[in-house]
Amino acid sequence: MTVAPPSASGTRAVVERYLAALNAHDADAIAACVSSDFFNEHTSILGTSVRGRQAYRGRLDEFLGRFGALHYEAEAWIVDGDSAAVPYRMTCVVTEGDSARPVEIRGMFRFEVRSGEIVHRVDYWDSGEFARQVPPVDRTERAS
Repeated sequence: MTVAPPSASGTRAVVERYLAALNAHDADAIAACVSSDFFNEHTSILGTSVRGRQAYRGRLDEFLGRFGALHYEAEAWIVDGDSAAVPYRMTCVVTEGDSARPVEIRGMFRFEVRSGEIVHRVDYWDSGEFARQVPPVDRTERAS
């Protein structure tokens, strides 16, 4: 029996569907793009990695709520079989306390796709740039 090699066009279609779900702010559609044993890996010190579709889905509502008007714009596509790398420009409005700040960050997603689902996503972005655009809220000021 011959096994067909992974299709780059199939991999890209899965990742495009995932990015469209993120841009639509649809937590169920986002989670539907990933495998049950999905590994969402963050390299940034501000990011938190998580394993499993259920755990990932459990965090999406909070993420989408905090990062309003979230939009990922793919700057390029690098696809090889079941792997894809997508440099992106992410824009959003981050709500911290009573303030809302527009944010624009460039980063890179790396994906592994199997059987039409994303099994591993690595997100590379500069947490220092995020902190520059969204300084920590001074909790003591709000307490008074």
